[in-house]
Amino acid sequence: MPTEKSIAQQFQKNGFYHAKQVYAKSEIDELEQAFDSIVEQLKNSGEEINARWKGSAVDKIDEGQETEIYHTHNVQKFSAAWLRAWLHPGFLSVAREILGEDVILHHSKLFQKPSERGSPFPMHQDWSYFPTKKDTMIAGIVHVSHATDEMGCLRVYPGSHRLGRMANSDGRNESEELKNYPLEDAVPVECARGDVVFFHYFTLHGSGPNTSSGIRKTVLAQLHSGEDQVEQSHQHPYEKLVLSGFNRTISRSSAAKTTS
Repeated sequence: MPTEKSIAQQFQKNGFYHAKQVYAKSEIDELEQAFDSIVEQLKNSGEEINARWKGSAVDKIDEGQETEIYHTHNVQKFSAAWLRAWLHPGFLSVAREILGEDVILHHSKLFQKPSERGSPFPMHQDWSYFPTKKDTMIAGIVHVSHATDEMGCLRVYPGSHRLGRMANSDGRNESEELKNYPLEDAVPVECARGDVVFFHYFTLHGSGPNTSSGIRKTVLAQLHSGEDQVEQSHQHPYEKLVLSGFNRTISRSSAAKTTS
């Protein structure tokens, strides 16, 4: 694994870092088994589990196709294996090199893109969904399956995190601010099973549809520094789970809340 300095430098330069083979085969096998059990439980629940975004931006990419993506928040509430995944030394070592010793889990979320009809995500920034006072929020995508461009892997604009908080950048609808950053011109980040891609919440990112015969399986963790605080969190749970170090901004009252 690259040194702490090189990881931090690469992240600072590009707004993302591709950490390869963070989880060994036996570890990712266990996580995939848990992943599949979670999806099966979701399908049997009777709840709405298709998280395809609504709006003109998705409709434009889908071109009238009925795509879908299975989703739930907080896999660690379903499976102890996924709680262990967030405490994994390899995962945390990269997170600490980016955020420092104090690492807080905001929430996690599962995404399964079905074969041939998996939904895309338009180009967007994440900051408006859970803005933090010091803008330390990052994501770490654990690749439970491999992910190719045909499978709708992550696409990014390297260095776009330096744009800061862009207006109308949530990706739900087409906007003037995002028109110069089309999904097709972004860089695909193809990954193997066990890889993790970390990216800043200012980094412009999205993903195409899964048109392949394979299923794309990922779980994403939203993380921030223990020196930071969430301003507000729209429609997202806030776990405040300390994965490393200490939460240096939490109070007695906020420790009892599940939102910001």
